[in-house]
Amino acid sequence: CFPVSRPEMISDWGLDSFDKAKLCRFLCYGSEGSLYNTREDERIRMENAGALLSMLQESRGAEVVEEIKRFTQDGRAVRMGPTIFALALCSQHSESNTRQAAFKALKDVCCDPAHLFDFIQFKKELKVDMKCGIWGRALRRALSDWYNDQDAMSLAAAVTKCKKRKGWSHQDLLRLSHTKPAKDAIALISKYVTKGWKEVQVAYEDKENSEEVLSVFSYLEVVEKVKHSRDETEVVTLIEEHKLEQEQLLTEHLKSNQIWSALLKEMPLHSMLKMLGRLTFRKVLEPGSSQTHFVCDRIQSETALKKAKIHPFSILLASENYKKGQGYQGKPKWEADKSILKAMDSAFYTSFMVRFDFHNFSQIVREDSVISSWIIQMNTHVLVYSEGTVVPFSVSADMTLKEATDELLQSKRIDCTLPITWATENGKAVDVFIIVTNNPLWTDTASPVESLKKHREASGANSKLVMCGLTNIGNSIAHTEDRGLLSISGFDLGAFSIIRNLAQDLI
Repeated sequence: CFPVSRPEMISDWGLDSFDKAKLCRFLCYGSEGSLYNTREDERIRMENAGALLSMLQESRGAEVVEEIKRFTQDGRAVRMGPTIFALALCSQHSESNTRQAAFKALKDVCCDPAHLFDFIQFKKELKVDMKCGIWGRALRRALSDWYNDQDAMSLAAAVTKCKKRKGWSHQDLLRLSHTKPAKDAIALISKYVTKGWKEVQVAYEDKENSEEVLSVFSYLEVVEKVKHSRDETEVVTLIEEHKLEQEQLLTEHLKSNQIWSALLKEMPLHSMLKMLGRLTFRKVLEPGSSQTHFVCDRIQSETALKKAKIHPFSILLASENYKKGQGYQGKPKWEADKSILKAMDSAFYTSFMVRFDFHNFSQIVREDSVISSWIIQMNTHVLVYSEGTVVPFSVSADMTLKEATDELLQSKRIDCTLPITWATENGKAVDVFIIVTNNPLWTDTASPVESLKKHREASGANSKLVMCGLTNIGNSIAHTEDRGLLSISGFDLGAFSIIRNLAQDLI
């Protein structure tokens, strides 16, 4: 139960817009309904975008685009696919103002090449349903602006790391958009992508060029040198001197432990956490080695955690996966290093303070083999199911995860109305009820919808209810048009964003 102060609304639209609420849920997780399924496939379906289509028909396309931009800039979207799909749909609309707004927002929403390729693919797929072309003047101009507005060195890195996706490449986009480079450094990159390195050498080598052009030329020269090098020592030197990344190397290079050791030094922390098992399997990380010491120090570093904005749940999930000692379908297998596990345990608690800068985190729950950590910056009441009732449960900031989970009582029978009844009877005005379980739901008395309605009337609060079934067993609240109710099937990092968005009236 979470009694909180109401945050300032981010959206400029009124709360009475039901279409707006449905649109925001679609942008957040790809469905207008009240169920978020962590195992949902990533295919975007037109039938899930009814509110989006309705708002476009009402000539509210410019408002839709603004909401798309807000979701992207504020990091509210759990999956970027629906947001990019919505932008592509707006860019295909018959109303010119909507199309113009969508193309103008392209560089703000699709900040990296992968998202840009997704946008083009969505437009291609929509072309079949909407019977319209995609390669008009407006799209060509938007793509030209996307490339021309980039920092030259950042663009050089981007085109050499993410070369193609969904059947599209930078060469395709530059050719089809007829992009005219706005400056010499962008022209060099364009020639490199469309004509190849030899053409670049002929055009720029041994000639008087600007400092920016020279920097880009030197960087691309290094990338080309790595692509053709079979000398392990040379590749390691180039990685360390120019901070090259895994995507810029050949598959053959990634068989070398020396090269992996070099990549570790500048590897993003998110990537490092995902790679721990593979690196241990390959013997890059061995007990007591300098590489292992480096990884442990990096994982625990407050500076590194703060810079990477690592969520505590991401660390907890990575730690549990590493502890298993095997990858997907049992391959590869490794023996988890004790010092790395200890470092990850330390990083988990450090990340609370680094990310949230407060010392009264509210709730840590573990049921069976599924771990969920709730980190919510608000006043809370934690209740635990026990023998057909709920009892208060105290969590303090100095408790470890094990201490908290050992104290939890298990109950096989979960009546989701009990926390609401408890709050009503004890005079608690609650903004959000969150029920976390991996057991089937029961409603021995009233329905959760009716119980929530009574609590709202008694407390005067605009209370909401989230039912989180951790194991995808189908727990969900009865279908209702009440936008204050939400079901989550399974659990992942996106669940935190969805609960926060609901609590703040953003979906």
